[in-house]
Amino acid sequence: MARGGSQHWSSGESDGQPEEQTTEDTGDKMVKETQYYDILGVKPSASPEEIKKAYRKLALKYHPDKNPDEGEKFKLISQAYEVLSDPKKRDIYDQGGEQAIKEGGSGSPSFSSPMDIFDMFFGGGGRMARERRGKNVVHQLSVTLEDLYNGVTKKLALQKNVICEKCEGVGGKKGSVEKCPVCKGRGMQIHIQQIGPGMVQQIQTVCIECKGQGERINPKDRCESCNGAKVIREKKIIEVHVEKGMKDGQKILFHGEGDQEPELEPGDVIIVLDQKDHSVFQRRGHDLIMKMKIQLSEALCGFKKTIKTLDDRVLVITSKSGEVIKHGDLKCVRNEGMPIYKSPLEKGILIIQFLVIFPEKHWLPQDKLSQLEALLPPRQKVRITEDMDQVELKEFNPNEQNWRQHREAYEEDDDGPRAGVQCQTA
Repeated sequence: MARGGSQHWSSGESDGQPEEQTTEDTGDKMVKETQYYDILGVKPSASPEEIKKAYRKLALKYHPDKNPDEGEKFKLISQAYEVLSDPKKRDIYDQGGEQAIKEGGSGSPSFSSPMDIFDMFFGGGGRMARERRGKNVVHQLSVTLEDLYNGVTKKLALQKNVICEKCEGVGGKKGSVEKCPVCKGRGMQIHIQQIGPGMVQQIQTVCIECKGQGERINPKDRCESCNGAKVIREKKIIEVHVEKGMKDGQKILFHGEGDQEPELEPGDVIIVLDQKDHSVFQRRGHDLIMKMKIQLSEALCGFKKTIKTLDDRVLVITSKSGEVIKHGDLKCVRNEGMPIYKSPLEKGILIIQFLVIFPEKHWLPQDKLSQLEALLPPRQKVRITEDMDQVELKEFNPNEQNWRQHREAYEEDDDGPRAGVQCQTA
């Protein structure tokens, strides 16, 4: 894997020693490299929940069953998650980068199987479980915040492998299955390769004759229904009951509904809820958060406002007489948040952040300003002397060409040339 993250020199010092060239300042966290964070699409300051959510979406998107050509990408995603989800490994990576992980600073220099990580994350049992049971099938189900608030039942069409009824999972006529003569029933072939004088190397590969099954069926004896595959594809409709209060990323398990394989217990179907963003409300645990715009007159003199809830009720909120609402103030309404999972009669709180809209300039005639001022709290008086310079305020536009040129010149003089600043020649 390539070493990640750009590198910058730092002019600051820590404990009397200059900082290392490879340490990156990410705003609120210093890390050696950002490659693993970049793979998951998160910042180095990301919380464990943000890392889990990023892995879940990427792992489902690039799983080999869905994207057979993205095996390497899936592997990188799994490696990044394995490191960043473990506090000790993450700390070692932040301080020493990928090389520190590979050198075994975490006590486990080798990476786990990407499929083991995937199965453990989505409720499977890892490699040992897969040997006893069929593979689990994971599907992502898109839901709205309204679905999670009110509860909903959705139908999902799945394609799954089922044991062929015609041959009862044998793959052909009775007695037609024989041990593979090439691999002697092991499913694997071992090749000996000489790599130097007196030195040989053993290479193990899947048997091409039986494709790892350890047995084969003569083509003329194969089942006509499954062509010797022992299973056939079948469409199945399952009903997914999304209960009130369920959360983004929550899993719904359908035991034994996964692909069937001969002599194996079927795996599970795991539905992962993926919540869409809402235009008004944001969810934080059991609580709902929204922003409400109010006019300056409403902030000073009071107001009545209506809010349409996620179950189509209308709430009327009123500010108390004489109460002043400041820009950014937070208020709440009890028992109007999200239903609590398994206790739907209980709800969290609705948090409202107020955004005060100030009037446009020159909204009031000059001769009326004195009347308004008389009603407002007195302004601060300033004593002005002759030795003070009086200046005039102007509108500021950060996109002005002159401002950009002055800023770039200042930065170049201060720290030397920076990336992105180019010199032009006549």
